[in-house]
Amino acid sequence: MIVLVDSDVLIEVSRHRDGKLISAWLTLTESEIEVVYSPVSAAELWAGALAYEHDVLTRLFRSLRCASSNEETGRLAGDYLRHYRKSHGLELPDALIAAAAVQNGAMLWTRNRKHYPMKEVTFY
Repeated sequence: MIVLVDSDVLIEVSRHRDGKLISAWLTLTESEIEVVYSPVSAAELWAGALAYEHDVLTRLFRSLRCASSNEETGRLAGDYLRHYRKSHGLELPDALIAAAAVQNGAMLWTRNRKHYPMKEVTFY
């Protein structure tokens, strides 16, 4: 099993603000489940990172594998945008994250399931 972790979860993990989420994170990362992230999430976290958070983010991302993204990921994200942008307010980062999860055969761990109306997305 593979779990792709969304940006919102990674933010909470890096800041250690939610004890319940941190407990779930530790359980997941100590299991046999592979935990991955999207390059989009890395960009989102680095864009908002303060200088004192850089070491934490570096360690966090080094402990995980970056999910592969390619032309098919982009095409699928484009399909999602075409279908869900107007009806659900889907934005490009979430379309790319969803497509990366589907293309990598991963379940998505997010705190914002409403951002992912795609039938193909399964949640952790």
